[in-house]
Amino acid sequence: MSEFVDGFESLRNVGPAVSVFGSARARRNDWSYKATMKITELLSRRGYSIISGGGPGIMEAANRGARRGKGLSIGLNISLPTEQKPNRFQDKSLVFRHFFSRKVMFVKYASGYIIMPGGFGTLDEFFESLTLLQTGKIRRFPVVMMGKKYWEGLLRWMEKVMVAEGTISPSDLEFFFLTDDPHQAAEHIIQFHLERVRTVGERRKVAALPPEEPPTL
Repeated sequence: MSEFVDGFESLRNVGPAVSVFGSARARRNDWSYKATMKITELLSRRGYSIISGGGPGIMEAANRGARRGKGLSIGLNISLPTEQKPNRFQDKSLVFRHFFSRKVMFVKYASGYIIMPGGFGTLDEFFESLTLLQTGKIRRFPVVMMGKKYWEGLLRWMEKVMVAEGTISPSDLEFFFLTDDPHQAAEHIIQFHLERVRTVGERRKVAALPPEEPPTL
């Protein structure tokens, strides 16, 4: 219970934020690491806070990009016997002992998800977000998957098997957006919220990204 209280207290004033998920094993010269930095830098420049798992790999890249964009960089660290060591690019750093309380913080304060190539933990967060969206337990928000080569096999299986067997609906595949382009990923999230501002009248500190050359990674 104390983890919930501490989390709510620490994050209560966080503005619109995007949670980023991906492999802790990604290296700094990997495409996925560089792409993550680019996306979070673009988003943080437009007023988004960035939330990661606080560790190495993609999590570090997310926090590092937020720092470059001069946005709020948040790490929700987890105590693990291996792999997890807090990265040094966090403005707010929380440590959780339990995955379930940490998960609540990821979704409660997120205005969008970015799913980078990753392992079981990344898949867990991805499918949980789809479940919450499908069942209407959370309000619709953008879920961006980065890395066509990495994810296309899974998404093809979802379409050819799950949709074909009737275990999910074709419309469920509209909950996420797949791309390789960091600029396109950031733009998708920003445009989603601009459209919500227009149609629902909500106030968000978001703005369209300025035109720029496609990033070279």
